[in-house]
Amino acid sequence: MSDAAVPEPAVPPSDLVRSPLSDGEWHRMHPLTPLMRGGLFLLVVGGIIVANMRDRLVAVFLPWLLPDSSEDFSDFGGGDDPVDFVIANNLYLVALVVVLGVLAVLVSGFYLSWRFHSFRITGDDVEVRRGILNRTQRRAPLDRVQGVNLTRPMIARIFGMAKLEVVGAGADANVKLEYLSTANAEAVRADILRLASGRRLGSSAAGSGDGSAAPAAGLGRTVGRGVTGLIAGDEPEVEEPESVVHIPVGRIIGSHILSTSTLWLIAALTAIVIGVVNSTPWLLFGFVPAIIGFAAFWFRSITRSLRYSIAPTPDGVRITFGLLTTITEIVPPGRVHAIEVSQSILWRPAGWWTVTVNRLSGSAGGDGNSEQFATVLPVGTRDDVEQVLRLLLPDLPESAWPEVFRHGILGPQTDDPYTNTPGRARLLRPLSWRRNGLLATPDALLLRRGVVWRQLSVLPLARLQSIGVSQGPLARAIRVAGIRAHTIPGRVSTTIGAIDRDAALRVFADVESGVLAAAAADHTHRWAGEAGEDAGR
Repeated sequence: MSDAAVPEPAVPPSDLVRSPLSDGEWHRMHPLTPLMRGGLFLLVVGGIIVANMRDRLVAVFLPWLLPDSSEDFSDFGGGDDPVDFVIANNLYLVALVVVLGVLAVLVSGFYLSWRFHSFRITGDDVEVRRGILNRTQRRAPLDRVQGVNLTRPMIARIFGMAKLEVVGAGADANVKLEYLSTANAEAVRADILRLASGRRLGSSAAGSGDGSAAPAAGLGRTVGRGVTGLIAGDEPEVEEPESVVHIPVGRIIGSHILSTSTLWLIAALTAIVIGVVNSTPWLLFGFVPAIIGFAAFWFRSITRSLRYSIAPTPDGVRITFGLLTTITEIVPPGRVHAIEVSQSILWRPAGWWTVTVNRLSGSAGGDGNSEQFATVLPVGTRDDVEQVLRLLLPDLPESAWPEVFRHGILGPQTDDPYTNTPGRARLLRPLSWRRNGLLATPDALLLRRGVVWRQLSVLPLARLQSIGVSQGPLARAIRVAGIRAHTIPGRVSTTIGAIDRDAALRVFADVESGVLAAAAADHTHRWAGEAGEDAGR
């Protein structure tokens, strides 16, 4: 919350911002923001009212379509119909005044909510304040920005609008700017990332694809661009198109067919059929809900994965996905705390993998955003995985990649550098003891697990908070131990067990010293602050 004693925030340097909305002053959202936030709900309510008054509307405007036009319409609604009451008592003027009064209150409420909803971008923070009676103000420090997400819901895209979400570090720390025009949202996003990067004056990236806000266009032209965006996509091309990863539609559909959810559906349908055959016909009522639920899950998951692309930008990795609602994330360098490459046994013949990450979402614990943005590659080939990992880990030296790809993802191979489960502990890992292992490099800790479900976790040392070694009674008896790397919570597993005790202690010491060195050398806090000339690449 703001305070009168707090000094005025710094105005962003003019050389670092291009949008007139990033001048340190308060600005309001798009005028159609109330329509996107609450007006659509009123349209739905109006549609329900019209549907319920269908017979009356037909009787008033199209009486010849009624089965018996001579029938008194008062019989349709019963004696408690308020419309009949208005007609019977000749209260047309009163009813009109009430309707207009309700509309005036709603329009005034929408106007005031827009009037009191504003944002500003300073040299240090992104701030949003809103509320008529209960005023709130949220602030996202630029040096704590974990990413910037640009979301284009289908209806908003048609009208050339988008919402911006600045991802902060901490629970419920995100700041949302909803809604702006698409041109303004893209320009503001570029300004926020440029300010957060610590880029020096005069080194802003020329031609980054985000110019200042375009002049206001007519509604027809805006809607035309919105419809074109629904078909062709929204994001501009990158300078290195060969580095962009796309997912073919056939692969997306195939990955859903070859999934555990499909196995659960087959099992459920098999149980229903067996039950019906064995004189339990009531189980047949579960068939339709199962099919509807599975189809809805498939549709939501497939449409979310369509138009997927991941590409490098001067300010981080750009991840775009979604058919109806398009979401574009910009993940700045150093914001990924853990990466996991995994492969189901169902995908092994096709050679498909998925990549998930742990990173701060800045959202509340129960809103599902953490899960939504955890998957950065839903399904991809080995080459796709290599490109994605190189984008997410740009500072990993070239000499470390064979340990990640050849020995980590596909291993174990000849001359395996990983420390694996010793033969005396194979009973603890009867299927995966040859693959279960870990490797500490100067830059990352690699954890390799699983045979049926292959997994490789890559933990950058600069992002680790601590590391621990644990040993239970059975592990002490056979001289093995488990290692747990402590990082932010997420879907990536950071534990491994059944490792030789002495080897685990050596890895513990190596990681302990490596974390200190990596943290001292890390400058992703302001990732372009030391780049100087390279900031405009």
